[in-house]
Amino acid sequence: MKLYIAKATCSLAVQVVLNELGGQEVELVHYDVSGKSTSNGDDFAEVNPLGYVPVLRIDNADHDLLAETVVIGSYLADQHPGSGLMPAHGTLERVKMDALLNFTATEIAQKHIPLMRKLLTEEGAAWTRNKLVAAYARLDRMLADGRTWLTGERFTLLDAYVWATFWHERSGTDISHLKNLMAYKGRIEVRPSVVKALADEAEVVARHETRLAA
Repeated sequence: MKLYIAKATCSLAVQVVLNELGGQEVELVHYDVSGKSTSNGDDFAEVNPLGYVPVLRIDNADHDLLAETVVIGSYLADQHPGSGLMPAHGTLERVKMDALLNFTATEIAQKHIPLMRKLLTEEGAAWTRNKLVAAYARLDRMLADGRTWLTGERFTLLDAYVWATFWHERSGTDISHLKNLMAYKGRIEVRPSVVKALADEAEVVARHETRLAA
């Protein structure tokens, strides 16, 4: 498999899932969002004409391409049902998980982007930051009963995705008062799959930068 990533984006969530599964043969390809180049020379416009990561190329006969963090993460987890990263299809637990993943995508990940790109008026930025704080506060309340992860005692795709979209500092959104969430973030950051994801990303980014500078 080949996973196209970009630095400090939600593609990290897919890397974490792959690391949690273990033993997955995957080539990481870094996409430089600004320069539009890739670390292996692939034309990313042909990989995803919409220009965003993650994208996973599957090792099947058609070399299918999958986009969207939730779609890729769910696909990988479903190939390994014993991992516990996603509940089984057809269960109420799966529906609840899908709802939380969609919530993370729309109310957290997408809300950060116009703030980080400074696309909003002052009034619009304030409104968006308030929406983000409210979304994070919902997660903080979920953790208030002392559970380790958002849905209980098992780490899931949801935890990987939420961690990969902790862009509050870059978007200027203060969530430091959400103590349950900040402690949860700390637990994720020391998880081996997360440490490896960050190290692997740094390595492929450095190789790409070296190639560009040559």
